[in-house]
Amino acid sequence: MLAALRTRVDGEVDASPRRRAEYSSDASNYRVPPTAVVFPRTDSDVAVTLHFAREHGLPVTARGAGTSVAGNAIGAGLVLDFSRHMNRIVRIDPDSRTARVQPGVVLSALQAAARPHGLRLGPDPSTQNRCTLGGMIGNNACGPRAVAWGRTSDTVRELRILDGTGTERVLGNDLAAVPGLSEFTRSNLAVLRTELGRFDRQASGYGLEHLLPERGSAVAKSFVGSEGTCGLLLDAEVELVELPRATVLTVLGYPDIATAADDVAAVMACAPIAVEGIDARLVDVVRTHRGTVPELPRGNGWLFVETTGANAAEALAMAETLCRTTHALDARIVTDIAAVAALWRIRADGAGLAGRTSDGSPAWPGWEDSAVPPEHLGAYLRDFAELTAQHGVDGLLYGHLGDGCIHVRLDLPITEAPQRFRAFVFDAAELVVRYGGSLSGEHGDGRARSELLSVMYSPGTLAAFAGYKALFDPDDVLNPGVLVEPRPVDADLRVAGLPRVPGAGFAFPHDDGDIGTAVHRCVGVGKCRADSSAAGGFMCPSYLATADEKDSTRGRARVLQEVVRGELPWSAPAVAESLDLCLSCKACRSDCPADVDMATYKAEAMYRRYRRRPRPLDHYALGWLPRWLRPASRIPRAANAIAGIDWLRRIGLRAAGIDPRREIPRLADRPFRRTARARALLSPEPPTPDVLLWVDTFTDAFDPDIAHAAVTLIESLGHRVRIPRRRVCCGLTWISTGQLDGARAKLRATLAELDEHVRAGGIVVGLEPSCTATLRADLPELLADDPRAAPTAAAVRTLAEFLLDHPDWQPPRRPNSRVVVQPHCHQHSVVGFAADRRILAGTGARVTEIAGCCGLAGNFGMQKGHYDISVAVAGNGLLPALREAPDDAIFLADGFSCRTQSAQLTGRPGLHLAQFLMGE
Repeated sequence: MLAALRTRVDGEVDASPRRRAEYSSDASNYRVPPTAVVFPRTDSDVAVTLHFAREHGLPVTARGAGTSVAGNAIGAGLVLDFSRHMNRIVRIDPDSRTARVQPGVVLSALQAAARPHGLRLGPDPSTQNRCTLGGMIGNNACGPRAVAWGRTSDTVRELRILDGTGTERVLGNDLAAVPGLSEFTRSNLAVLRTELGRFDRQASGYGLEHLLPERGSAVAKSFVGSEGTCGLLLDAEVELVELPRATVLTVLGYPDIATAADDVAAVMACAPIAVEGIDARLVDVVRTHRGTVPELPRGNGWLFVETTGANAAEALAMAETLCRTTHALDARIVTDIAAVAALWRIRADGAGLAGRTSDGSPAWPGWEDSAVPPEHLGAYLRDFAELTAQHGVDGLLYGHLGDGCIHVRLDLPITEAPQRFRAFVFDAAELVVRYGGSLSGEHGDGRARSELLSVMYSPGTLAAFAGYKALFDPDDVLNPGVLVEPRPVDADLRVAGLPRVPGAGFAFPHDDGDIGTAVHRCVGVGKCRADSSAAGGFMCPSYLATADEKDSTRGRARVLQEVVRGELPWSAPAVAESLDLCLSCKACRSDCPADVDMATYKAEAMYRRYRRRPRPLDHYALGWLPRWLRPASRIPRAANAIAGIDWLRRIGLRAAGIDPRREIPRLADRPFRRTARARALLSPEPPTPDVLLWVDTFTDAFDPDIAHAAVTLIESLGHRVRIPRRRVCCGLTWISTGQLDGARAKLRATLAELDEHVRAGGIVVGLEPSCTATLRADLPELLADDPRAAPTAAAVRTLAEFLLDHPDWQPPRRPNSRVVVQPHCHQHSVVGFAADRRILAGTGARVTEIAGCCGLAGNFGMQKGHYDISVAVAGNGLLPALREAPDDAIFLADGFSCRTQSAQLTGRPGLHLAQFLMGE
């Protein structure tokens, strides 16, 4: 059937099990596998797809970034992903302050294009670096500055759509654009005037109040928020607003968030452009996740209030008025740009971290963005707290308090007791209706709240909603089950009744030993899909290179979720395809708000697939690399000579499953452990509480000068340095190829070697970031049953951390040096780069820090079939930074992979921090 559609569209049509899994969920609690996913390239593709769906009785669902928390971006028939190709900014007109965009345009891309004209789109949801304009129009998105610039419906001038019959229509301010709409409006005037548009954040249902003559008969605005149930957007003309000339952030502290809500009227009297509320418990979670948060005024609930003015003095004066006229316990006015960004980041991080309660339990959307008129907000919050206590659920609060919208994710019993989930949301609906509120304040109703519309609206209003949809989509082709004739709120729940799947390789201690719980950490917020047009960023480097959902952390998690629910076997081609381009960079472990750790899940998946079975050759060639390097290091000149014979190298690499375009790194003439200095550090004397230098395989075999520099540096601080007596290994290459039994054996040998030193109070200093991160993170997770694992992990330091533990040590001054530094992905994820950053700042060097993966990522960039992606990933950060750097700039990279990638792609060698500090 789908073969005919493939011949008629220019875009792709994908019905593979992997693709259907990737698009089976959005950021909601729901799972509905589609028949196929279509990636239209043109308006014609959209029209042909819709016609095909009508011919074959298939529903059609439009999708942008898939960040809907209400379940309005999933469907059982054909899902059209507009983000892949139909993402062009058609034009920006500074004179009329408008932009015309295709539905797949990412908001941050539009903002970047409008900024040179002094303009921006007003609405700015927290997902702005991946959400699309089509999605924003679909659910009438808002964001923190809606108090000043309105919702998406307030920005829309004209929409060009295909309705459910396949007819193209241009919607503006003319009811005649849709046959029957004038008569519909006249017959429903009473409903439209009394039940709809009662306050700004009444987002539930259709926005039919815009059809009223006193509201301009704005058909386009009425279409906004229809959640893909009435038409498929082809392009849109939206109004832009002027960028504020000056802004000031004021943080107001209150005893609690409900008391903060009581003060909203006084805050709004100062004409702010943003009023965001944050609860102390959410701040505590952000503090735990990040280690610290900027200073906040006294209180347990805060309002972040942004004021503006024609100049800085005027904006500051308004902030001072705000402090005088409101009733806060304490206040802080912030004008420094970096400090303001750090404070707003609490709000941004909190939005993602709210996916876990304060005790670490999973928290789900489902009652995520209710809104009430602001004058009732404080009372509503107090009653809501009582309601959650009665139902035994908990969550972290934040929201747009200026216009009465509250966000919360709750530890709803979806997995084990969906009936309790259903009871709670109906009770919550009754509560919000008592306060004259809306089930949704900005995210739409979708599958999460459409059934609840009968609690909020009269039968007459529900009949009007059905009549409106019928004018556009009489055959109910578009997103059925949403808004009109809704599916039950407890149908199609993704995690309901999931079986327990204990880890086979990893222990998954943070997920009760269950890989099913671990992979369902991904709730779909889509931070891994951040705008690929903006270079840089560590998470999902392959997605940055391909812009394909399959290469995002979310896409991979969705496939693994199908595995743990029993829909796919671990050995399925879909699993291998999904994980193939995962670099195991671990950036998602730190950058994903839900703490998804795809590198670990990938290793577990490969372990399950290949355990006691033959493996790909590169698993032996690269996974056992430390084993092969030992004999080669005994004859480095001969090994280098053989590797230098081009035809022989290419044959050997192909045979080993390695891309022949790769060079083989050159072995050092003398490995570190074979030098006289190393032999002196192998003293058999009993250990003392001092420094054991972890000389990893790569430093030993390829870059022994790094170890020499580190020893000199550490000894200059008065320490006695030792190295392990036995050759031990962190097991990383075994882990990254899923050979977890071998990795555990390596790590147990490591514990045996280090245990006496660690028990005596000694520390372990690592030089290779990937090895250091493995000892810090993977060691206690792979050997959770070994009491030596946690103390050993706690004893491991990077060189920078070790140096900063010496308050009297000062880095050498290098004020005339230009440095381009590449943080290693594993260090970024597990350890962090703050210590290195402080040391480099102390040298006085002019430092450019690369924000992104180098692309080699251990064995990934060496494997056959990965070379082009590896180079493309390097093109996001590493290569542009080195191209723009002057010839005399020093390339600084502690990671062997990072230095190798630079040398092979640019010819520029790299230094380790130890070498730079020693002046080499």
